[in-house]
Amino acid sequence: MKEKIRIHLADDHHVLIDGMKTLLNTVANFDVVGLSLDGSTLYDEVRNNKSHVLILDISMPTKDGLEVLKEFHQKGFPCKVIILSSYDDLKIIREVMRLGASGYLTKQCAGENIVEAIHSVSNGEEYFCNVVREKIFKTATQNIPQLAKSKTAINSLLTEREIEVIKLIALEYSGKEISEQLYISTNTVETHRKNIIKKLKAKNTISIVKFAIKNNLITA
Repeated sequence: MKEKIRIHLADDHHVLIDGMKTLLNTVANFDVVGLSLDGSTLYDEVRNNKSHVLILDISMPTKDGLEVLKEFHQKGFPCKVIILSSYDDLKIIREVMRLGASGYLTKQCAGENIVEAIHSVSNGEEYFCNVVREKIFKTATQNIPQLAKSKTAINSLLTEREIEVIKLIALEYSGKEISEQLYISTNTVETHRKNIIKKLKAKNTISIVKFAIKNNLITA
């Protein structure tokens, strides 16, 4: 039997944390193994209970979400982290991405997206709710290498297979779905993803999507 995804919830609002726990416990392959109302001992807690995914409120007492992420970044991540926030401020989003968060949900969209987000980050993907994703696309394109829009210029940097993988990543295919679409293993997909990130000097999946849009590989 496949191991359940072990989840730790960290939020200082009792009603919200109880609601999330109730929702997540209805998913067959989820197991909520820990709850925290402040960030002071979160690192040790998720390490000790061997959580796979931490749902982390950005506004926590004692030690806030950013401070927790910084601790994870310094000590080595014991689990994947999905940030939960009332805000869609780009400065915060960029900072949590820089510190290694795997996902970002606003509290307004968390109810309908949290299950999908947990599955995505557990499969090695990044996950951003639509509000956050659209905001990133609209405001941050300057960090992607500006290539000419000709096929020749793009092919000088990327292989044909890498371009296919970029298109599917931009269309929000998971690693498993890309492997099925291209008839290659998930390990090969991950190798292509790493090579693409290196070649584009991209920081994350969002950067790959922006590259695809900017160079007409897909239409926004």
